[in-house]
Amino acid sequence: MPTFSAPDGTLLAYRTRGSGDPLVCVPGGPTDAGYLGDLGGLSAHRELVLLDPRGTGRSATPADPASYRCDRQTGDVEALRRHLGLDRIDLLGHSGGANVAVRYAARHPENIGKLALITPGCAAVGITVTGTTRRELARLRAGEPWFPAAFAALEEIIEGRGGDWDAITPFLWGRWDEAARNHPASRPPGNKEAVAAFSAEGAFDPEGTRAALAAHRGPVLLLAGEYDLNSPPRAMAEYAALFPAAALVVQAAAGHYPWLDDPGRFTEIAAAFLR
Repeated sequence: MPTFSAPDGTLLAYRTRGSGDPLVCVPGGPTDAGYLGDLGGLSAHRELVLLDPRGTGRSATPADPASYRCDRQTGDVEALRRHLGLDRIDLLGHSGGANVAVRYAARHPENIGKLALITPGCAAVGITVTGTTRRELARLRAGEPWFPAAFAALEEIIEGRGGDWDAITPFLWGRWDEAARNHPASRPPGNKEAVAAFSAEGAFDPEGTRAALAAHRGPVLLLAGEYDLNSPPRAMAEYAALFPAAALVVQAAAGHYPWLDDPGRFTEIAAAFLR
């Protein structure tokens, strides 16, 4: 697995899949990029450069735990761009990794070609998903056998009464079947320190990021999953409106991992945007 040095000297790793023009991919979690796989066959259209964020996968644990913070990790993306010898990168961020991607785009707009945000987290731009929105979306799954227990857990979480976070996992998938239950994406990240520090104080600057995105002139794709409780379509529409001209696509019957719920449709959408 190839490696490169981050600005603080941490040795970071990435894997490549497929062929064609490079597409740098930042996973969520923070966890290693293994769960992204070949992004539903997108590797047939682009060379996927899949970054293992610091402290995950084959990437080294940093000496300073504060460097797990989201804004600090934009320097890792810039170091990867330089390592690849690219003047500009097409960049894809999934879930929490999209926070890194938009903070990078805000800081280095001249180094971005196309920006694909796949079911992105909203912390970097200060969009709040309400409990009402989550309940309305969850009720679309009322016919599922797992719904009663999952919805009860969701109510507990929304009301601040604790709740079983594992119980609501089915709401993140378009199909909660055996393949989904056994997929690495259904398991929580292993590096708890990285998860805790990612959103530490100073990690996000919503006002500044919004201002930068309002001036972003490159092509942007916002891809939402119809059933995704983490990144609901309503919030994704608000997110897309932050850009001068972002394309918003809601993938039908998909959750937080649309390339797994319907690989063909996901690849069709993403490849058309990246072509």
